[in-house]
Amino acid sequence: MDITESPVVRPCSPDETGRAFAEVMAELTGRDQVPVGSDFFADLGANSLMMAQFCARVRKRPELPSVSMRDVYRTPTPAGLAAAVAEPAESPAPAAQQPSPGPAGPPRRASPLEYLGCGVLQALLFAAYSLLAAEILGVGADWLIAGSGLATCYLRSVAFGAAVLLVGGTVPIALKWILVGRWTPREIRLWSLGYVRFWLVKTLVQRNPLLPFFSGSPLYSLYLRALGARIGRGVTALSAFVPVCTDLLTIGEGTVICKDTYFTTYRAEGGVLRTGRVDIGAHAYLGEMSVLDVDTRIGDGAELGHASALHPGQTVPDGETWHGSPAVPADVRYRRVEPRSCGSVRRAWFAVRQLLFAVLVAIPLSLGVLYLLLVAAPQLSPGLGLGSAELDFTAAGFYGKALVVSAILFAGVRLLSFAVSVAVPRLLNPLLKPGETYRFYGPRHAAHRVIRRLSNARFFKDVFGDSAAIVHYLRSVGCKVSKAEQTGSNFGQQEKFENPFLFATGAGTMVADGLSVLNAEYTSTSFRLSQVRVGAKNFLGNHIAYPAGAKTGDNCLLATKVLVPLDGPLRSNVGLLGSPSFEIPRSVDRDSQLGHPETPAEFRRALAAKTRHNTVSMLMFVLYQWLFFFGLILLAWASKIYYAQLGAWLLALDVAGMTIYSVAYFVAVERIAVLVRPQRPISCSIYDRRFWRHERFWKAASATEHIQLLNGTPFKALAWRLLGAEVGRRLFDDGCFIAEKTLVRLGNDVTLNAGSVVQCHSQEDGGFKMDRIAIGSDCTVGVNALVHYGVKMGRGSSLAANSFLMKGEEVPENACWGGNPAHEVRAGIPGQRSFARRQDAGEADPPSMPDESADRDGPDVARPRPAASQGKTHVDQT
Repeated sequence: MDITESPVVRPCSPDETGRAFAEVMAELTGRDQVPVGSDFFADLGANSLMMAQFCARVRKRPELPSVSMRDVYRTPTPAGLAAAVAEPAESPAPAAQQPSPGPAGPPRRASPLEYLGCGVLQALLFAAYSLLAAEILGVGADWLIAGSGLATCYLRSVAFGAAVLLVGGTVPIALKWILVGRWTPREIRLWSLGYVRFWLVKTLVQRNPLLPFFSGSPLYSLYLRALGARIGRGVTALSAFVPVCTDLLTIGEGTVICKDTYFTTYRAEGGVLRTGRVDIGAHAYLGEMSVLDVDTRIGDGAELGHASALHPGQTVPDGETWHGSPAVPADVRYRRVEPRSCGSVRRAWFAVRQLLFAVLVAIPLSLGVLYLLLVAAPQLSPGLGLGSAELDFTAAGFYGKALVVSAILFAGVRLLSFAVSVAVPRLLNPLLKPGETYRFYGPRHAAHRVIRRLSNARFFKDVFGDSAAIVHYLRSVGCKVSKAEQTGSNFGQQEKFENPFLFATGAGTMVADGLSVLNAEYTSTSFRLSQVRVGAKNFLGNHIAYPAGAKTGDNCLLATKVLVPLDGPLRSNVGLLGSPSFEIPRSVDRDSQLGHPETPAEFRRALAAKTRHNTVSMLMFVLYQWLFFFGLILLAWASKIYYAQLGAWLLALDVAGMTIYSVAYFVAVERIAVLVRPQRPISCSIYDRRFWRHERFWKAASATEHIQLLNGTPFKALAWRLLGAEVGRRLFDDGCFIAEKTLVRLGNDVTLNAGSVVQCHSQEDGGFKMDRIAIGSDCTVGVNALVHYGVKMGRGSSLAANSFLMKGEEVPENACWGGNPAHEVRAGIPGQRSFARRQDAGEADPPSMPDESADRDGPDVARPRPAASQGKTHVDQT
């Protein structure tokens, strides 16, 4: 049956439907009978995982109406749920224009030869570009080495740095115009020559050496204009995610784009990469962690809230505020700061200052550090009584000396960076006062940027996160986090703040990875700092943007990717799920049956044991980071020895060698960790040794960060296989994050878009749950979407951008799901691809994973499936 058809079934009355729902719940709970008026959570002890299984079983009975997790939480009884789904569905949010249907059939799959050839060509292009860059750098290096005297060397390093920025900043722009010209709405078949051209331009555009200076800078607008985008005056873009098809991007004057917002102007699905327009009007506002899919528009003066998304065809009318995934009209304002005068001269002078800082300070300092590493570091050996400073790789004692020298350098660099990250923000913070509105590009703005950058240093959060030590580290950088109730897991490894001195938490609050504290609010010309406090006894799930003025108090559970409310009453003693968010039970009885310590004495013993285990994990993390640094030093010293013989070729080999070394080293570390402690589905307390071991694995799981260099290439699939994931043929991964690789199964021709997350675990309060994820062949996971543990996506199904597919959900074949929490958004659109129907002869899915389920917990997000680009679409199959 085609997905556009509907089976003919006998409609049930609400009473019959309620009784059928009660029967399904009786099967799940092992009861003989469930009253139709019983509450799923309070009376039956169900949790979100069990209710996801309930929804999946209901969908398998054609005589019953489909239900979503949002329906379950809003009407948590069989009778109430039956009555709710019997009512006419709410009409979807209006969209100014709907995307036209795509082509009737999908382009053919790439052949094995095309797939292999694409990878080979990408590797050759990388090698050629590295060699070209090495030739240029080699000429500069020879010129630098020929200088004599400190002043001469400094002046030459300034000139060299200016040349590097000029060439590195303009080559991506030039190659974009040479290779592509102007981007137009089109479909590019993955792994074709047309795709290789796209990949090359994307890689160069997003690896520009000037990118570290772009966030919030007028340089960003200049760069996008040079690439063909239509950018108005006074645009402030704080997101580090650089769009690729810039000719399809329009941003009106005075618009603000907040951090971690995706507006990529392309997406991949079903074997093709589709480009499309993104139009943002004048004086618009895009909130943090939001996504603009292709063929979307935000009107003049309109606002899109945090953790929200526009799906293809959606338009926010002029002057309106929308939020949610997919976005719907909202009666709340997200831009709450008054603008300040900020002319073109002030902006231009700030950009000039940035470039001067790079040329006069940053690059000479970096070259000086490199000189110390190559020349001065070996001289430490005689001073330490380790013998000669000669770099002799054949000498028996050389590697021992190198280990000692690298340990001193590693410890010195880390201690210095810790001191700077603690001291400098404290010196600058008195310049800033909460509640005051400051103009951009002045001294206070500069102080704010320095505080934000230094206080978000990644290394120390990786060391201390997921342990009792993270509380003390956060307090050292200025956060007012409570020490009154230590849990041993108060914070994860990935928190970030606009200003740590204005962030506080109450006693007993726990925060998972991915929290972004929005204690700075922006217009295109000004910013204002505000105090942000998370109440006591809260639990914050993954990937949450927590804004100033949030309407949450004590004892709240904020689910993964939730839209934290800025309107309505102050919420306390409840849970919040979804985008837009709605209330759910704060906790359920089933989650309290995980073996938590029952008495204060038991808790103290368990916490002490966890702290000891975490301390060993932290030391192991520092150890393998040091050994990685040791390897880099050996490569650098080898380059110094052989540079005279090989010249620029050696620099090209260095680039390739360090890339391969970084990937191979961290893949090996992670694989060893998994071989020592194989992963399997579990459900336990955070005071269970099995959880502590998994925390240790998280510290070893650094490979995912390093293999992002392989995004969009066949080598990414190889890396996932080396890390233990079960991966089918022709995986397209444009930047997915997978933590527990050995618990993930990906079928043939799976598409994972940029920023997507496949997460096999969930921590909620004192409980930890982990289970497998199976994503079938021809499935698509949208931009910034999250797939939770225990999920099965049927063949040909798709998850829309910025969606949250809740734990335990089973997505039927060919289904289009989206939203937060995710649910089926439509059965099909005439002319839309049915990916599961295209099966190559003799090609089957990889074998299924064992069905091992563990009791687990988590949140979801709902959203629509991406549709075809608007207007006439060109199909590029070259």
